[in-house]
Amino acid sequence: MKPKYGEGTVTSGARFLVVLDVDSTLIEDEVIELVADYAGVRDKVAEVTERAMRGELDFEGSLRERVALLQGVSLKQVAEVRQQITVTHGVPEMIAAVHEAGGRVGAVSGGFHEILDSLAEDLRLDLWRANRFAVDEAGLLTGEVSGPIIGRQAKAHTLRSWAQSLGVPMDRTVAVGDGANDLGMMEIAGLSVAFDAKPVVREQASVVLRDRDMTQLLPLLGLRG
Repeated sequence: MKPKYGEGTVTSGARFLVVLDVDSTLIEDEVIELVADYAGVRDKVAEVTERAMRGELDFEGSLRERVALLQGVSLKQVAEVRQQITVTHGVPEMIAAVHEAGGRVGAVSGGFHEILDSLAEDLRLDLWRANRFAVDEAGLLTGEVSGPIIGRQAKAHTLRSWAQSLGVPMDRTVAVGDGANDLGMMEIAGLSVAFDAKPVVREQASVVLRDRDMTQLLPLLGLRG
C-alpha cells in the first residue's frame, strides 16, 4: 500500500493502527541535531530540543528557532544524515508482526520528510508525515520550514485522519512517543505508550516502556508474549 506523502490517504482497511513518533522513538537519533552538526550548532539545537521535549517550550516556536540555525546547510548534507541514523532495536520485527496481523503502521514526525521518506520506505511503513525544510534555488536550507508545522495538534489530527481512512475505530489505535509533542495523539488513541519517555509523557500514558526495544509493544497488541 503506497501512501500519499503528507496526507496519509489510503484505500484499504485495517484491523488496527499503530502510529509512532520518529526521533528517539522509531529511531535512536534526533535528526535535527545530526543536521545541526553541519552548521556547527549541535549543542545549541540539542539544548532547545531537550527543553521542547520536556514541555518547557512551545514546539512550533522551538522548531522554527532550531531550523533558523541550520541556514546554509545543503540538501546533499541533509541526505548524508540518513546514513547516520540508527533504527531502534525491534522496529522491523514489530512492523512485520503488525502487518502479519492485519494492522498498519504509521509514523508522524516533528522532523523532516527529507530524511523520513527514504527511511519509511526501507522500513515498509504504511503511512508517514513530517515537516519539510524550505530550500533556495542553490539547494541550501533557508532557515525556515516549508508549510504548516507538524506539532502536537497536527499529530493528533493525523492519527485520527489515518484511522478514519482505514476504517479503524479510535479504540483500536495505538500511539507511541517519548516527548511532549506526542501528547496530542496519545490523548486520543485507544492505547498510549510512553517509550523511554520524558516524565511528562510517562505521567499521562496508558503504558510505560523503559527499555529501548520496540518488540515490547507486541504483547500489548496481543501479538506475542
